[in-house]
Amino acid sequence: MEFCHRVQLLIPLVYVIALFSTIFAVVSASNEFCDSTFVYGDSGCNAPPSVSSKMLIKGGTVVNAHHKEVADVYIEDGIIVAVQPNIKVGDDIRVIDATGKFIMPGGIDPHTHLAMEFMGSETIDDFFSGQAAALAGGTTMHIDFVIPVNGSLSAGYEAYVEKAKRSCMDYGFHMAITKWDETVSEDMEIMVKEKGINSFKFFLAYKGSFMVNDELLMEGLKRCKSLGALAMVHAENGDAVFEGQKRMIELGITGPEGHALSRPPVLEGEATARAIRLAGFVNTPLYVVHVMSIDAMEEIARARKSGQRVVGEPVVSGLVLNDSVLWDPDFHFAARYVMSPPIRAVGHGTALQGALATGLLQLVGTDHCTFNSTQKALGIGDFRKIPNGVNGMEERMHLVWDTMVASGQISVTDYVRITSTECARIFNVYPRKGAILVGSDADIIILNPNSSFEISSKSHHYRTDTNVYEGWRGKGKVEVTIAGGRIVWENDELKVVRGAGKYIEMPPFSYLFDGIDKADAKYLSSLRAPVKRSTT
Repeated sequence: MEFCHRVQLLIPLVYVIALFSTIFAVVSASNEFCDSTFVYGDSGCNAPPSVSSKMLIKGGTVVNAHHKEVADVYIEDGIIVAVQPNIKVGDDIRVIDATGKFIMPGGIDPHTHLAMEFMGSETIDDFFSGQAAALAGGTTMHIDFVIPVNGSLSAGYEAYVEKAKRSCMDYGFHMAITKWDETVSEDMEIMVKEKGINSFKFFLAYKGSFMVNDELLMEGLKRCKSLGALAMVHAENGDAVFEGQKRMIELGITGPEGHALSRPPVLEGEATARAIRLAGFVNTPLYVVHVMSIDAMEEIARARKSGQRVVGEPVVSGLVLNDSVLWDPDFHFAARYVMSPPIRAVGHGTALQGALATGLLQLVGTDHCTFNSTQKALGIGDFRKIPNGVNGMEERMHLVWDTMVASGQISVTDYVRITSTECARIFNVYPRKGAILVGSDADIIILNPNSSFEISSKSHHYRTDTNVYEGWRGKGKVEVTIAGGRIVWENDELKVVRGAGKYIEMPPFSYLFDGIDKADAKYLSSLRAPVKRSTT
């Protein structure tokens, strides 16, 4: 009774004034959104986002990674205040009927590249267009990769802070390491302790640009361990890939198929195994990004079975596509599918789905890195010049539901785990993110399992003119997205505002580091060294 009485209290005058100020600010900001009509058409331009500080989602099935129940969810000021059946509110509270639908935490995409300069071009989606598309697809937070500027972590961070000022949803940062010296080592500590970054990525591919050698990787692994930061690897053998590319060109194979042929699964498997063994040698957790092949998946599974702390992240394209598209006679069609590691032959995706269903792989990302047809055409005559990357931020939640849940491979609770909760736990922002719990951020989706979706470049919300999932039809549609307590997607309309997104600081020493010190102590005690020997 006390709760019901509290939520029906009259709004103080000061709150009314603040509310009208907020409405004015949002309407003004929404005009910025409408200026980008060439991207989104008229969607979302007629109404600002919902600015009500109070909301009730009623009658749905609340799904968390550990439990599901029929309950209502009450929200105030962007925070979940109550999760229980039959919550009563006054007439002034916005009520959303979710009967027969699932109420879930918004998706968290652990792997994106927005406004990224790469291969002589820049990704077509920035921190506004990419995020807006993600919200339309039910993702309410993502973690993007900061690329250093001339090797400088601090300069890279500042550049990305500037890029992210356009954000319309919450985001965090990983940091790439592309060279090694004392300044980089010192900057890593600053990033962790002052900037809220708790993960660093090492590229074992892209020789001549991002690629690091084993010596640098070792230094990075040690530094990550000391800071409680998670080491991440793009696992392909860059030297061998470089050789494979030369071989294809010598054979006269210059089209998109040459991309896949030059970097076969064995090179992904080798680099994955090498990174895992070096991380084991240092005794620090490892996160393998965009696992695309059976070869890499088996190395991760072997390590996990032995007790090593290795996280494997497949991406949507690797789960649902196969490499037959790269042999299409239309260059422009084939080139849109070029990414690294490449989309693999039939069979790899099914195996990755199985690994995800059984827990050998832990969460799903996208590696969203979009280039339009003109940018992809830079590689006509030489596949090495095709900018690498595909879309996925808007499609991930739908495709994972259709492929994994609607097909019966995983449960609804597992769906929440692999699309949201596990990411929040790994990057240490749970339960603020990744949960429908009292005190959690009100980042919520309402998914109708009986509704259908269709993917098309004509209706998606990216700036790119193509979509690698063109024509895909499936069951299970995100009908409502709520970000920070505001309705941003409803009735197939986007209602987003530039600058509304918040930077989420991610503290170090996630659960993956629990017990690492004890394992180190056990190792040292097992050495039985140094041996005291007589010098005579």
